[in-house]
Amino acid sequence: MSNYSNPEVLVDLAWAKANIGAPKVKFVEIDVDTAAYESGHIPGAVAFNWRTQLQSQLNRDIIGQQAFEQLLGQAGIANDDTVILYGDNNNWFAAYGFWLFKLYGHNDVRLLNGGRVKWLNEADAPLTKDVPA
Repeated sequence: MSNYSNPEVLVDLAWAKANIGAPKVKFVEIDVDTAAYESGHIPGAVAFNWRTQLQSQLNRDIIGQQAFEQLLGQAGIANDDTVILYGDNNNWFAAYGFWLFKLYGHNDVRLLNGGRVKWLNEADAPLTKDVPA
């Protein structure tokens, strides 16, 4: 990944697998709806619905900072956590989430290189249907 302008923004599958369950690493799957998440996701990952949780339902604009911070709090994500985002549609909605995290001041947010599709195509990548408490 050294050919990228900002390689620190991407994590590869090996890094992701090695950090499942790490106390300060949080995985978030962002999809246009959560059906994909419900069919199987990275262990410990929480789901954000792009349409209903990351957009204002009143004016279809981005959610405000207070609503975003409340969403993170409900998901157990603290400002000092490393957040790894991934999702469907080639990480399109994960990239949107990345922008929101940065806009609202989260220091360490990254994207899973290849997103959900690459994870699913990895032979030994774990999947679960369990939802974190």
